[in-house]
Parts: sequence; C-alpha cells; structure tokens
Amino acid sequence: MLLLALIYLGAALIAVPVAKRLGFGSVLGYLVAGILIGPYAFSLVGDQTEIMHFAEFGVVMMLFLIGLELQPSRLWQLRHSIIGLGGLQVTLSTLALFSVCYFALNLAWQSALSIGLMLALSSTAIVIQSLKEKGWLKLDAGQSSFSVLLFQDIAVIPILALLPLLSFMPASAAEGAHQSLIYDWPAMGKVGISVAIIGAIILAGKYVSAPIFRYIAQTHMREIFTVFALFLVIAIALLMQSIGLSPALGTFLAGVVLAESEFRHELEADIEPFKGLLLGLFFVTVGASINFSLLIDNSVLVLMLVFALIAIKGLILIALAYVFSINKRQRLLFAIALAQGGEFAFVLLSVSRELRILSTEHANLVTLVVALSMVITPLLLMLYDHSQKFRKSVQPRYDDLNDIHESKHVIIAGYGRFGQVIGRLLKAQGYEVSVLDHSPTQIDLLRKFGIKVFYGDAARKELLDAAGANSAQLLVVAIDDVDKSTAIVELAKKHYPHLQLSVRARDRRHAYQLIRMGISTFNRETFDSAITLAVDSLKLLGHDDRNAARAGELFRAHDIESMKVLADVWGDDKSYGVAVKQRMEDLTQVLAQDSQASGKLSSSEPDEK
Repeated sequence: MLLLALIYLGAALIAVPVAKRLGFGSVLGYLVAGILIGPYAFSLVGDQTEIMHFAEFGVVMMLFLIGLELQPSRLWQLRHSIIGLGGLQVTLSTLALFSVCYFALNLAWQSALSIGLMLALSSTAIVIQSLKEKGWLKLDAGQSSFSVLLFQDIAVIPILALLPLLSFMPASAAEGAHQSLIYDWPAMGKVGISVAIIGAIILAGKYVSAPIFRYIAQTHMREIFTVFALFLVIAIALLMQSIGLSPALGTFLAGVVLAESEFRHELEADIEPFKGLLLGLFFVTVGASINFSLLIDNSVLVLMLVFALIAIKGLILIALAYVFSINKRQRLLFAIALAQGGEFAFVLLSVSRELRILSTEHANLVTLVVALSMVITPLLLMLYDHSQKFRKSVQPRYDDLNDIHESKHVIIAGYGRFGQVIGRLLKAQGYEVSVLDHSPTQIDLLRKFGIKVFYGDAARKELLDAAGANSAQLLVVAIDDVDKSTAIVELAKKHYPHLQLSVRARDRRHAYQLIRMGISTFNRETFDSAITLAVDSLKLLGHDDRNAARAGELFRAHDIESMKVLADVWGDDKSYGVAVKQRMEDLTQVLAQDSQASGKLSSSEPDEK
C-alpha cells in the first residue's frame, strides 16, 4: 500500500508541474501521470477499479465546496438554467446518442438507451477544475456549464432507478444486482424517504450544525474541527448512497445550506486539501484505466466513436447556447467544456454490466471512449484558450464611426466599474454622455442592460472625432491600462486643446506621469476608498467622529500636496527617497499637532448639563 501511494504521489509530482509549465493545466498532468504508471506504459500499477471508486470521493468533496460558495439565493436564481438548460441537454443528448447506437450500430434498444443515458452526462471533475483554473467559471458559459452539471448529478438518481427495467436478466436477479436499503420499497415510499432525507440534511445544516461547530471551536483544537468537517461530508455521502441517491448531490445541498454559516471559510480551508488530493488521484486513475491494447486493436472505430460523441454533444450544446442566449463569444467554450463523457458513466457502466444490459466487450469499449474524451477535453480547452489570445492580438472590428453618437457635453473612455460610477452621476445631473469602451465582453454585458456604449479604441483620433471631441466640454479617461490612458491623454492635449480632461490614475507612478503631462484633475482609483475605510477604522478604535474625519482630511490634503512635490523628483531614486522620508515626517508632525490642538479644545469646552 505504501509503495502504491509513493508511485501515485511521485507520478503526480513529476507530471503536474511540467504540464502546468507547458500551459496544459493540472488536469491533463494528472491524466498523463496515470497513463505513464498504468499497465500499458511502465506498468507500475494494476487494475484501477477499486481505487477509482475511492478517488471519486474527491468529486463529492468538490461539490460540497462549490455548495459552500453558492448561497441559496444564487441557487434560486439559477433554477431556470438548471432545469431548462440542463434538462434539455440531457434529454436531447440521450435521444441523439440512442439513435446512433440503435440505428447505426445495430444495438438492442435497451443497450442503446443505457449508453445514451450514460454518455449524455459530462465530467463534473474535469469541467469545474479546468474552468476554475483558467478563471472561466464565473463567465456566462461557466455558470451555464455549472447549471447543466448540477442537473446531470440530479439525473443520475432516476437513471439508476431506470437501469434495472432495461435488464435482460430476470426481475428477481436484476433486483439483487443493485441494492440500496430501500430498493424493494414501492415507488411512493422511495420518493417519500428521499424527500425526507434531503429535508433532514437541509434542516440539520441550517439549525443543528451551527451549535456543534461552536462547541468544537471552543476547544481551540484545529484537528477536531477538521475531523468533524470530514465526518460531516462522509456521513452525508454514505446516507445518500444508502438510499440510492447521488452522494455528490447530498453534499452539494449541505454546502449550499452552510454557505451562510460563520464557519464557512473554516470548512473550506479544512476540506480543500483532501478534495485536491482525492480529485488528483481520480484523474490519475482515469489515465491509468485507458486500455491501449483495445485502442490499438480498434483504433479507427474508437477514434470515430470519440469524435462522434464530442461532435454530437457539442452541436447540441451550441444550439442550446443559442436558444438560452449565452454570450455568443462563449458558446464554443460552453460546448467544448461539456462535450465529453463523465465519471458517473463509470458507475453506470458497472451497474449495466452487472445487469447484463451491456456485454463485457461493449462495456470496455464505452469505458475507453469515455476515458479518451475526458483526456481530450483539457487539450480542447487549451486550444480554445490559445485561439482567444490570438483573437485578442488581432486588431478588432470596431463599431462604424457613423453609428457613434456625438456628445456635446462629456465623452467617457472606459466604462468598467470605475467609469460607470462617473457616467451614472453625470447623467443624473442632466449631462449628455457618449461612452467608448474597447472590451467586447463588457460591451455585450452593458448593452443587455440597455446602456448605449460604443465599441472602439479611444486612442484613435477618428473615434474621438466621431464621439464629438471637437465640441464636447470634457473627456473622462477611466480605463485601467496605464499605457493606453497615457496615449489618450497625449492625443487629446495635442488635437483638442479646448477639451478639459479628468483622468483615472492607476497608481502613484501613473499619477506622477499625469502631473508631468499637465493634468490637474485626476484621482487614484483606490485612494479615496482607502481613506474612508481608514477613517472608519479610527472610529472603531475609539476616536470620535470629528477627530477621525479631521485626521482623514489632513492625510488626504497632505498626500495630494506631496504628490505635486514628489512628482518633480520622481525618477531620481536618491532625491525621491529623501523627499518621501521628509514628507512622512511632516505628516506625522501635522497629525500630532492637530491632535494636541483638538485635545486642548475639547478640555476647554464646558460639560453639558
């Protein structure tokens, strides 16, 4: 056992960092590690079935952590995409794959339907991990993918209940092949106990868990908290499994309920290492389970089936992305992410083999197709990522200059979180505003909310001309790219000397550049919010409101004055260092003198009677 653990850990230590450095992502690294130590390469490990079942618990833990990040209100907002988008994906994919198996491959309808059902599901482990690594999980395509995966996890429950009805075995034998504690209960009884168990998990998470967590926290023993967190996840998974429900679904619901708990972050910190370890082990076992002998003997057929699976599911997903108005630039990402087979297919294959719905030969072939599709997915996502980077490097096609609205008051370049605040305030005061932004994703989002924004590079003179720079009163430069901001300022000062400029400074160095360019109206993007929070912090530390506000005002005025003084010596490290030190000493004296003056004033005031 220790030797086996050493082999798995060593393979991961070698393959994963290399894969990450080459830009392939950790998932592909684990898969390659599994292939290398598997029976068809260096043959360091044998059959992976038992280890894979153990490692699948990493998926359970992952869904628990996802639940912790997803509050009930957010889950309710996703209900339409979970039921509508997820339901249609499973239904249409099952029908399409069933048709191919039944009509093209001449399988019995029972076998064709079971294959269609299991291949309609996607890999929660690979999709979530890959999207999270690349920062795509919060995108429109990422959230839609998550909704579909959640519905698929729920769909496993009725699929498991349906499989015995497709069995070629006698009914009594089929019942013995797949047991749960309530397997022989009537249908209404199964539904009732399932609803009761799920309700109990939700109620316990909401009302029972918090006192227990507080009691354990009072012991100040971190390891006991970790033990209880693992106990909670394992107990829920075992309970769900014992009644034939998805363990992943149960732990996900528990995570959602605990998302509003004060112990949420502690739970995340305790479960995360175990999740990462088991999930990595799962990917390794998938790679090691690929039957290369079968692949070599039937290479053409296997590759055709893998291509057919990804193509069929991909086309259906693209169509659904169009119907459900997923961001058009992310529809391909949505399709690629979910086009593979999933880990639940291995579970359903095992049951189908036991029920003799599939022959051993067919089961081995489907296992190989699913495993290869899972290996290919990180590669496809990597190609997609590179294609997006290439597209960004190509000059974009901006809005037609004739379509751009000419403003007589204000032009705002950059309409992200910073520019939007400025725009809303100016519009509320009755000023006519023309907005320019160079981010296609931001443009699409703002246009969905009815905000009129034009796509283009504000560093182009013809675009500023079209936006009305020759007659406008003010240009607000609110973008966060320092080089682009500087280019726009230079262009405006050169060609539109009458145009007043208000500029967002990215940081102190950018502010120095703006001062040297003659810009007097600018603001560092985090400066005012930091001072406001500092003033509030002083109040929490016992300072009264007046003194705290006064300290903030003095600091702000001194720092703005310092900016103008230090801009003259910026670039000369020695002079700049001396000047900074002197300004800091001056600030300390100013604040100390003001504090003393305030103290004398307070002591001289008569007490209120």
